[in-house]
Amino acid sequence: MKKRWKLLLLISLLLTMIVSGCSSSTGGNSDSGSKKIQLTMAAWGNPAEIKVYQRGLDEYEKTHKNVSIKLIPVPGDNYEQKLLTQLSGGQAHDIFYVGSETMPKLVETGKIAELTEFLESEESYVKADEFADGLWGAARQNGEIYGVSVDNNPYLMYYNKKVLKEAGIEKTPQEHYEEGTWNWDTFEEMTSKIVKAEKRGFVAENNSGHLFSWVWSNGGNLFDEDGNYILEENEKAQETFKYLAKLVDGGNITYSGSLPKGQGADAMFMSNQVGFVAAGRWLTPMFSENKALEFDYIPWPTNTGNEMEPAAIAIAYMSVSKESKHIDEAMKFLSYYTSAEGQKARLADNGNAVPSVNGVDELITADAVPEHAEYLIDARNIGKVEDKQVMIPGMENEIKDLMDLMYLGKQDADKTIEAVSKKAKDMIEEHNAK
Repeated sequence: MKKRWKLLLLISLLLTMIVSGCSSSTGGNSDSGSKKIQLTMAAWGNPAEIKVYQRGLDEYEKTHKNVSIKLIPVPGDNYEQKLLTQLSGGQAHDIFYVGSETMPKLVETGKIAELTEFLESEESYVKADEFADGLWGAARQNGEIYGVSVDNNPYLMYYNKKVLKEAGIEKTPQEHYEEGTWNWDTFEEMTSKIVKAEKRGFVAENNSGHLFSWVWSNGGNLFDEDGNYILEENEKAQETFKYLAKLVDGGNITYSGSLPKGQGADAMFMSNQVGFVAAGRWLTPMFSENKALEFDYIPWPTNTGNEMEPAAIAIAYMSVSKESKHIDEAMKFLSYYTSAEGQKARLADNGNAVPSVNGVDELITADAVPEHAEYLIDARNIGKVEDKQVMIPGMENEIKDLMDLMYLGKQDADKTIEAVSKKAKDMIEEHNAK
């Protein structure tokens, strides 16, 4: 009887071990191989840009078979608000694009992962020192990194060759640039001729990229080194406001905010209704798909006597949610996406931006469309990522609201200067008092 019980006990133990082993084996496979790690990535962009982003995801998945990344396009108009709402509610995507003006707000939430240690690890595809110091902006605070630049976009102008030719403009912006006469007077003269030909001269957008580029093109400044707003003290900055108001009054500038719904600057440019628009490289993929469109880049016109002045650099960062269930894999993908390898995968063949990492500038200079793609590199090399206004939450939107009246031709430059200065100084004082 004792032998029988011992035999039954031994059989029971063996069965338990077999079942346990199978269970353990199945569980291990589900965590490490049989089930893919599912990540989601949120980003804004037009349809052509979304295709560019997808290249980076596709390349990563080719060599990381255990990872699947779903790209979630989010409209740019409410991107920031949606991102902040999702983070506060614990519903954020694993990885997401972050605008430079949004970064300070995200850091304050404490909901995004700190990346410094990971970027220095062997798991990372890129190191922090591979990026230019001037591109970090608010993504690096007190030596801690919360976002990595996916690329960058120096502002320059696009000009429509057909529109200029039909307006009777014989000397192109390129010829003026080479002769050293690509300046405010030339720009005003050209846009006047385009308007007389019953087309739009220049579609202006009310954002900091446009405004700072115009101010810097005149050798002016809106902030001093200590972050004080100096518009009322800076004569060159005031001249810029007066020049823009003059172009609005003369019809040379069409404000994008006054266009009928559905008629954006990009669509008008492609339909040969406007001579100049200003942006980074993000319009290039869409413009390049239009084989009937003839366009080229030209640096921002200056009013200083110099051939070229700094223009604004638009930049987006990639960050990781601190509450991601797969935070290590999310960080690893972030490092790939922003590395030389990842940027090359996205930005080759008329990509939507300029590399921010060392070693891949040939992606731009080798491009045949448009002809003078090298101006993107020139603009990046001397351009600026604005780092003063961005630190004051809400300032850009408040200034945009005040600038609206001038762009709509309902308020002169002097009143706009006064209103913008007061609002900016009040907001800085309030922010510093916290």
